[in-house]
Amino acid sequence: MATTAHPHIGPAWTMTPGTRPDRYASALTSGANVALVDLEDSVAADAKDTARRGARAFFAQDGGLCILGIRINALATRDGIKDLAALAAYPRKPDLILLPKTESARDIHLLSAVLDTPAYTPDLFALIETPRAIDHLPEILTAPRLSGVVFGSADYSLELGTGTGWEAMRHARHTIANCCAAAGLMAIDTPFFDLHDLDGLIAEARRAKEIGFHGKGAIHPRHLPHITEVFRPTDEEIAEARAVVAAAEQSGDHITSVDGRMRGTPFFARARRLLASIGERPEQPK
Repeated sequence: MATTAHPHIGPAWTMTPGTRPDRYASALTSGANVALVDLEDSVAADAKDTARRGARAFFAQDGGLCILGIRINALATRDGIKDLAALAAYPRKPDLILLPKTESARDIHLLSAVLDTPAYTPDLFALIETPRAIDHLPEILTAPRLSGVVFGSADYSLELGTGTGWEAMRHARHTIANCCAAAGLMAIDTPFFDLHDLDGLIAEARRAKEIGFHGKGAIHPRHLPHITEVFRPTDEEIAEARAVVAAAEQSGDHITSVDGRMRGTPFFARARRLLASIGERPEQPK
C-alpha cells in the first residue's frame, strides 16, 4: 500500500528540550521540516513542570513551513497525564504529538480521545522503542488517528542489551518499514548519535531510505541538511521516473522496456508517485 497519510510532513526532524527556550527560535530556522519541543527524556524529573509551562512559548512562534510538535511523557506516567492537561490549555496547540513508549492502539485511542475536538485534530505519531511495541506493531497501526511511527533505537537497544548499530537494529527497522508500508503510514528513522561522523549519518540515512523509511531524526542542526538531501529524490531518480512515465503512456500502461530494463505496473506507479511528490502530476492511466 502506498503511503497515503500526511504527505506534507517532510523528512528532517529535530527536537529541543522544553527547558531550553533560548533554542526555540533557532529550531524553526534550522532547516527542519518538523521541530519538536521535548517534555520527556531530555528533561530531568524535577524540571518537568518548568518544561511543560515553558513549551507554551514554543507554539506561540510562527513556524512557517516547519511543523511544530511536542513529545510528551508516556501516558502510563503521572507526567504524561499532566502533559495532556497542559496541552488542552495551550492557547496555540501543537500540529503534531509524538507519544513515547507506545505499545498498543489503545494508547493512540486515549491520546486522541483526550485532545481531539471538532476544531483540533493534530497528527499523532507513535514512538516505537520497545520489543513489546515491535511485537504488537500491526495492532498499533490499526489506530485510525495514527499518522505514522518514529523509531527510537536508544531505548530499544537498552532493553535488548545491544548497541544501536545497523545490524543490531535491523529486525526492528525492517519490521517498522514493512508494517508502515502495509498500513499506508509514514515511518521516521531514529537519529544517528555520533555528532561528528557525517559520513556515517549519510550512510545510515541512505540505508533507512532504501528499506522504506520516509525521514530521520537529527540530534544536531548540522545533521539536518544531510537528512534532507538523502531523502530528496535525486536528479537521476527524477529523470528515470519521467522516462518510465513517458514509456507507460506510450505503451498504454502495458509492460515495456526503458533503457533495456523491463518495466510494468509497479514501476509505473512508483514513478508517478515520485513525480507527484515533487509537484509533477503525470496523467493517470485511463
